[in-house]
Amino acid sequence: MRQFSVQSVFALSTLALLSTAAATSYPLTVTDDLGRKVTLNSEPKRIIAMLPSHTETLIAIGAGGKLVAIDVYSNYPKAITDKLPKVGSGFQPDLEAIVALKPDLVLGDESSGSRLTEKLAAAGLTVYGGTAQTYNEVFEKIAVLGKLTNHETGALNLITKMRTELNTLQASVAKLPRVSTYYEIDPTPYSVGPNSFIGALISRAGGQTIVPAALGDFPKLDPELIVKANPQVMVGLPLAEAAKRPGWSNLKAVQSGKIFNPTSEEGDAISRPGPRLPAALRALIKYIHPEALK
Repeated sequence: MRQFSVQSVFALSTLALLSTAAATSYPLTVTDDLGRKVTLNSEPKRIIAMLPSHTETLIAIGAGGKLVAIDVYSNYPKAITDKLPKVGSGFQPDLEAIVALKPDLVLGDESSGSRLTEKLAAAGLTVYGGTAQTYNEVFEKIAVLGKLTNHETGALNLITKMRTELNTLQASVAKLPRVSTYYEIDPTPYSVGPNSFIGALISRAGGQTIVPAALGDFPKLDPELIVKANPQVMVGLPLAEAAKRPGWSNLKAVQSGKIFNPTSEEGDAISRPGPRLPAALRALIKYIHPEALK
């Protein structure tokens, strides 16, 4: 009864937001994740998305028709992304091609490592630098992109749909035991902390990342930490590879064979903080608590 009540309150509050959603007023000034003031004098008509999560979000909220180019990793939905020009990546943008397309908005990131936003802004382009790092920020960024592109209603509709699907999936594992989980981003090994959006998804799937919050959202781990944690489930690597690593042969996950290497589509959904969060959660539940999906 309590769960029904909470969902009803959310639905009513969302309906209220949708009823008050209005067209974006321009000029519009927002602050990106780098603390920069970004001003759009009019509704952007030519947008370049330099991250897959931005590409997927724009398409999902109904603003995909504004895209004139995307980054090389944007591959979903394939029917749309295959038809768009690719202009490099966050770390290796094709600046000449980007400038030649005369975008009135480029969506980049806040990474100091890629310096993408800085490079594009230096070329005289209007750039918004920001991505979601936490679970709640995924919805915040969808709302921001809806505001920037004059698709606020589409953004709110998407958020409502995602929340509904996520709540249903989370409810399926609510009474099941927590399963210690190691999620591998790459073999270095990099993993995910509990406050990252992937860590939050693992928690909502009935798991618990072995990474302490104090290490950050996407830390490089001491391999000994993994051995000491002795996770029950591992995600992101093949079983054969895990069994060969020093000290891993006796780990619970290796002994039970509960090691899962996502398909490319599942891996993309899990790693991208965007509209496919429900698909990501479903995949993680399949690994951590498969009985919940039967």
